[in-house]
Amino acid sequence: MKRRKFLKNSSLTSAGILSASILTSCKTEEKKETIVAVTSSIKPIVIATWNVPNSTAEAWNVLKKGGNSLDAVEIGVQMEEADVSNQSVGKGGRPDRDGNVTLDACIMDSKGNCGAVVYMQNITHAISVARKVMEETPHVMLAGKGAEQFAYEQGFPKEKLLTEKSKTEWLEWKKESKYAPVINIENHDTIGMLAIDAEGDISGACTTSGMAYKMAGRVGDSPIIGSGLFVDNEIGGATATGQGEEIVKTVGSFLVVELMRQGRSPQEACEEAVNRIIKNEPDYENIQVGYIAINKNGETGGYCIHPGFSYRVFSEKGHENVDSRSYL
Repeated sequence: MKRRKFLKNSSLTSAGILSASILTSCKTEEKKETIVAVTSSIKPIVIATWNVPNSTAEAWNVLKKGGNSLDAVEIGVQMEEADVSNQSVGKGGRPDRDGNVTLDACIMDSKGNCGAVVYMQNITHAISVARKVMEETPHVMLAGKGAEQFAYEQGFPKEKLLTEKSKTEWLEWKKESKYAPVINIENHDTIGMLAIDAEGDISGACTTSGMAYKMAGRVGDSPIIGSGLFVDNEIGGATATGQGEEIVKTVGSFLVVELMRQGRSPQEACEEAVNRIIKNEPDYENIQVGYIAINKNGETGGYCIHPGFSYRVFSEKGHENVDSRSYL
């Protein structure tokens, strides 16, 4: 009887422990669900270098209608390529030392596909030619006359890219021919854009006319996958602006994404990427570099060397221009 009573009590006790364990487990699961709810993704969302409200608004129009992120970034940056008042991108861009406007661009989708054009002349929408390279050729990059000829074959019109304003400034520059690009004006040279669509897919685009009065043939970071732009659909994306030579040396945009893969926030990753440049460049006070990044959850960040760099963000939360934090 005593043994039977002991076993009965033990069974009840065991059941109580088991019930408590189940309840504890349920509570733990409830807590996990709550955490997931708090960190739910912000999508759709678009972010772009510099204060380019027309570009981010155009990209947002695509996203809010259910469009994909690749279309959004292409259409978004086209706005700046066609804006002759923007002298660092597309038509109206400042020329090289010989008076030629040469364009670089790249684009990357959520599947890791990418396309680029470098040192291309006479075509306004370099970003769209880059997309055609990605979708219509077995290559990633086309350069110079080859890129231009391919664009004509794809139906892009030949256009004069050098405006009277940019020509007048170039002729004035030639009087001294002093190569010292002005911080945040002649050396920001890029619009980079990243977007996440309603499906959670990330794409990016980057387009530029390059640094003002560069040597003929110079190519910076903007059309280089991994330097000016990189997207990993599992992690996030990053894009860069500023003195491309320094960004190329550190494969900057790839670095930012890899830092996010290791657990850093977009802000922390951008800061570390800039710090790598500062560590290796004694003359960093005379250059500008800026990064923006977005992770899979739609969290964003940006960082630069000099104050004055900003970036645009558009989501359901609103449309704002964010002054980037800076090292100096």
